[in-house]
Amino acid sequence: MLVSESKKKLGLVVPTLNEVGNLELLLTRIREALSSMRTPYEVLIVDDGSTDGTQELAATLGKSDPRIKLLIRSDQKGLAGAVIHGWCFTDAELLGVIDADLQHPPELLPALVQAVAGDGKDIAIGSRYVHTRKVKGWNPLRLAISRVSTWATLPLQKDHLRIKDPMSGFFVLRRECIEGVKLQPEGFKLLLEILVRGRIRSAVEVPFEFGLRHAGESKADFKVALHYFSLLGQLSRDILKGEQ
Repeated sequence: MLVSESKKKLGLVVPTLNEVGNLELLLTRIREALSSMRTPYEVLIVDDGSTDGTQELAATLGKSDPRIKLLIRSDQKGLAGAVIHGWCFTDAELLGVIDADLQHPPELLPALVQAVAGDGKDIAIGSRYVHTRKVKGWNPLRLAISRVSTWATLPLQKDHLRIKDPMSGFFVLRRECIEGVKLQPEGFKLLLEILVRGRIRSAVEVPFEFGLRHAGESKADFKVALHYFSLLGQLSRDILKGEQ
């Protein structure tokens, strides 16, 4: 079945925090990338309290394109929580997420949707590492941290699902695979939890080059690292409980 024939709707979440310099270009590229598909979609911008005009810009863009929806979270932070929040406000059968900083190329979206809606995969992941380490502008320390963090996930991954980039923030999956699954909103690494706790039977990684941030500042900090290792510990404990 081709994506052009699919009636499955895509709900794509864009988490934002002070991304006014990126948002309009991102939405333009998303619209252009998905224009060749007949698959209906909506873009849910989930903002965690931007003060740079991101909310105002999103609201303005939504007036000219009803597929763009702005959701504002008050007194809440965290990428995973923003994504989960956005997914709760769409009736789409396909759920997706893409960063607002243009490090994820929207032009890859048709391939991700095709893999799920057309080829029958449960999840399609935009992967930096499926063939080679495709990252731009990373220094050796950041590459080393990424490699170690990825290796740390191997004991948690299912035998039939060995994902090379389990910490990607760019993917599309079937809603049914996480329906009723309780996902924790803290931290940034939602994909790993979905791969461990979700009903994922098949997956594909689609390679892309992880680019440089277009505008604004990175939200990664020490707290993000703490949330990540806390998640690893929690998933490990849950797996051990399941084996007992």
